[in-house]
Amino acid sequence: MTSNVIGVLLEDSALSLDELARACAVEPDWVVQRVQTGVLLHHGPPGQLTAWRFTSLDLVRARRLREIESVFDANADLAALVVDLSDEVARLKRRLHVLGVE
Repeated sequence: MTSNVIGVLLEDSALSLDELARACAVEPDWVVQRVQTGVLLHHGPPGQLTAWRFTSLDLVRARRLREIESVFDANADLAALVVDLSDEVARLKRRLHVLGVE
């Protein structure tokens, strides 16, 4: 049985590689692979996995990637494209709303 970490992260808080993996219910290797392909970004020295830190925005992105990969059996690159396009559509909708165009 896999346990999920659920909570609210503060902007100045950061998750380690293992914490991010647990929060997404994946193995740390899953996170490392997404970082190596550029689908997820980390903060810290490139070669030192134990020094990597992830923000709450990284957590949200990682969870969305995992969900798309599992629900649609998508590879990491396709899942990243879907997340990026979804974010862009949401951004454009907010902009239209601000401009009063709906």
